[in-house]
Parts: sequence; structure tokens; C-alpha cells
Amino acid sequence: MKTALITGITGQDGSYLAEMLLHKGYEVHGLIRRASTFNTRRIDHIYTDPHGNGHKVKLYLHYGDVTAPDSLLDVIYNVKPDEVYHLAAQSHVRVSFDMPEYTGDVTALGTTRILEAIRKAGMKSRFYQASSSELYGNSKPPQNEETPFRPRSPYAAAKLYAYWMANNYREGYGMYSVNGILFNHESPRRGETFVTRKITMALANIMAGKQKHLYLGNLKSRRDWGYAPEYVEMMHLMLQQDDPQDFVVGTGEAHQIEDFLDEAFGYVDLDWHDYVRIDPRYYRPTEVDFLEADTSKAKKLLNWEPKIKFHELVRIMVDADLELVGLKAPGEGRKIIEEKFSGWHRWEDQVISMGR
Repeated sequence: MKTALITGITGQDGSYLAEMLLHKGYEVHGLIRRASTFNTRRIDHIYTDPHGNGHKVKLYLHYGDVTAPDSLLDVIYNVKPDEVYHLAAQSHVRVSFDMPEYTGDVTALGTTRILEAIRKAGMKSRFYQASSSELYGNSKPPQNEETPFRPRSPYAAAKLYAYWMANNYREGYGMYSVNGILFNHESPRRGETFVTRKITMALANIMAGKQKHLYLGNLKSRRDWGYAPEYVEMMHLMLQQDDPQDFVVGTGEAHQIEDFLDEAFGYVDLDWHDYVRIDPRYYRPTEVDFLEADTSKAKKLLNWEPKIKFHELVRIMVDADLELVGLKAPGEGRKIIEEKFSGWHRWEDQVISMGR
């Protein structure tokens, strides 16, 4: 049985990754921050209380923080993971402008702290660093592993530092360390302040009579949006290769936020122009206009291609949020999951993990 440690296990990617690894027979350990309220909603459906039912526990949660190196060293030393997936970060780009120092501490130095913990503990753990397409900033699309990085936010700058630290530990200490340069990836578990989930939640609330308008910022930004469960499969695949390499992960398609609005509202026969209002507070000081992945390397070396593209992604998210507010969904999203996934990823777990 392999052992994996996931930082950021309670987030979108961490929860899907934990599900997948458990299905593969891993013993999974997750790092969570101590809080006065429970923040494990996305993984409650896969967590077994070690005090009950006599089942063998394969998912363990440990209190720790990427800003506290001693806690990281303790967890690494005690868990002795074969694989470490470092997903924890202050990951909201707009918020990073308001909290640049905190973003640097968590997103940049947090990566250094966990790499040092692995090194000091003397572990041979394989390490995955969650890099981001925001690294490319205003570099000309499509972007691949050779495209110059030109970060345009404190978040992107912090991720750039983390990217190079992962490379330096690979080259300097012989660590199996890789960067997954993931383009935007969404799902019904996406955080509610991110634009895609903000749109699908608002749409569901509008249809339920709970909301009248949706306030957004720049609608012209173009992004390469994929489906998060497929991207965590790629994270795992990257750590199974003989040699550590960095990979770009995306769909190769880019769409404007207006396109997402068209797809989401059009799916339920509404016109988004009747509901969307622009609020300048949501503009970024420096904008990234166009991100689109060139995944030629992943296709060639790993034989990886996404099964779910933009049109299907929107339907999955809208269906899930409609069910969340108690409405009957058109059902195309559920059908897509049932047809294109089997085994570890189920529609029922999507909705359960979103429950409030």
C-alpha cells in the first residue's frame, strides 16, 4: 500500500485527489488547519471516524500549517509518505492584491517549507507542486512548458517562486519534484468566490427566487477551463513516471467569461444580460487577458487528453448547483459524468460534498 500526503486536502483539488487515491488503494493523509468550525465539507463523505464501525481507516487528517515548519516536519517524519501533493495555497488571484504579503508567505514560502521538511526528514518522497497558468501572465498564447513566465499578480509571483524552488530541489538535491502547470480547472466543488462557481450558484439562486442580480468584473478575460477530477488524475500520473518532469495541463480551448455566461444561462433558457451587473471592485489592478494551454508534451509523453471540454463542464456545474438549491436540473451534467467516468468519480458524491 502506498502512502500519500495531501496539503490542501479540504479544497476542490485535494478532495478529488483523496477520493481517487483511496480508490486506488492508497493510505491517504491530509494536512488541515485548526479552526473553530469544521471546514472538511468536501471530504466528509470519504472520511471514516476511527472510533466507529470497526472499519479500517485509510484517510487520516493532521493539524498543521504551511506557515509553521515544525508542524510540517512532524507530519512528514511520522507519515513517511511515498508521494506528497502540495496543493495548499492562498489561491485567489484578486485577493492576492489585497493580501500580497500573506500570499507570499503561504503560496511561495509554504512550498519551500514543505520541501525542506522532506529533505530534513531524509525521505525519498515524490513531490508534486501545484503550479498555475497564471505564471504566464501576458505571454502570447497558446502557452506550453517553454513559454516565458510573466506573472501579473502577487499570486502569480508567489507561484513563480514556488515553481523555481521545486526545480531547485530537483536539481540541487536529486529530489523527485515536479510542477503541474495547471490551467483553470473547475467543478461543483469550486470555491464560491471563483467566477465560474459564482456564476452557476447565482444562476441557481436566481431560478430559486433567492437572488436577483449577479455582480461581476471583467467579462472579456479568456481562460482555458477544464474539469478538476481529470486534472487530479494527471497529478497522480506525473508522479508515476521514471523521471521527474514538468507538464502543462489544460484543454487547448479558451473562452471568455461572457461565453461561460452564455452557456450557463442559455442551458436553462435565460438571458444573462437581464441579470448580470458590472462592479468595478472586481477588476484586477493588472489583468491577464488570454490563457490557453498547449498540451502537446502531455499528449506525446503521457498519452493524456481531457475527456470533458467547456460545453460539458458548464452543464455539470449548473446541474449540480440547481440540485443543491432543491431544483430539478436538466440532467445533461449528470449524464456526462455517468458516461465518461467510472469507479472513483460519481455524481452522487458531487452533490453530497457540496451540501451546506
